[in-house]
Amino acid sequence: MHIQRRIRIVLKRYLLGEGIAILLVLLYAPLVVHWYDGWFNKNISIEHEYFSHGIIGLPYAAYIAGTNRKCWLRLPNSQHFLGSFLLVLATLFYLSRLSDFVNLSLGVMLAGICLSLKGISGLKLQGMPLIFIFLASPNHIPYLIEPYALPLQHFIAETSGSILIHLGLKVRVEEIYLYVNDRIVEVAPHCAGLKMLFTSLYVSLILLDWTGVWMSHKRSILFLAATSIISISSNIFRNTLLTYFHGTERETLFNWLHAGWGGDLYSACILGLLVLLINGIEKYLPSQPAN
Repeated sequence: MHIQRRIRIVLKRYLLGEGIAILLVLLYAPLVVHWYDGWFNKNISIEHEYFSHGIIGLPYAAYIAGTNRKCWLRLPNSQHFLGSFLLVLATLFYLSRLSDFVNLSLGVMLAGICLSLKGISGLKLQGMPLIFIFLASPNHIPYLIEPYALPLQHFIAETSGSILIHLGLKVRVEEIYLYVNDRIVEVAPHCAGLKMLFTSLYVSLILLDWTGVWMSHKRSILFLAATSIISISSNIFRNTLLTYFHGTERETLFNWLHAGWGGDLYSACILGLLVLLINGIEKYLPSQPAN
């Protein structure tokens, strides 16, 4: 009887987890492949591209969950009533065939599994991976935000125009349009830097978690504020270059920076600055030792 009991415990402990993992792979592997195909090949909507930070975010979330495995196994089994509700909700989302709901169902499903198996403690333990998954799940929230980006578009246009005027170019700014040598450049909603801002803040959260800086609220707020400033400033500079290239008929450089790999290189450089920034914060603003 003792051996049979141990066998049942082993089967329940390990086979249940493996069964859930296999089911999740069967359900969501095609969805995640679709996400990555769209992010890499850019054959999706602009709103979907806003979440391309998931390219690094989803593997990082999986890495965190893996490092939490031993702590997860040590947690006592506990079922929270919200777990069943979230599992049903995720199933309805998945079966709805509405892209936003299907995409969000992954995070809801994982949160429901955590609550159903380990309760609130399990949800807290896997809180960071779940946050990274939710923030990388494509939806139409950026589309809803874009109409409110008009003041930012106007600010970018005015600032870019002012820079080009000081460089000796004849520039006229009208709302979100810049006229350079009778050639027009529009600071469109998706050119207002929202995508880069979202990506920068997402990568900042990863860096805060990776380095442990998030444990200091002051340093975290400073880093996120500096990230926002760097992102907005870099986008102003990028729009200035695009306006200059287009206005001076340097179409090859314009296309390279606007839709070519030059834009990806530019974004990578900005994210590299964030790594240098957090290293500087760790070095020159060390956390206060505990009393």
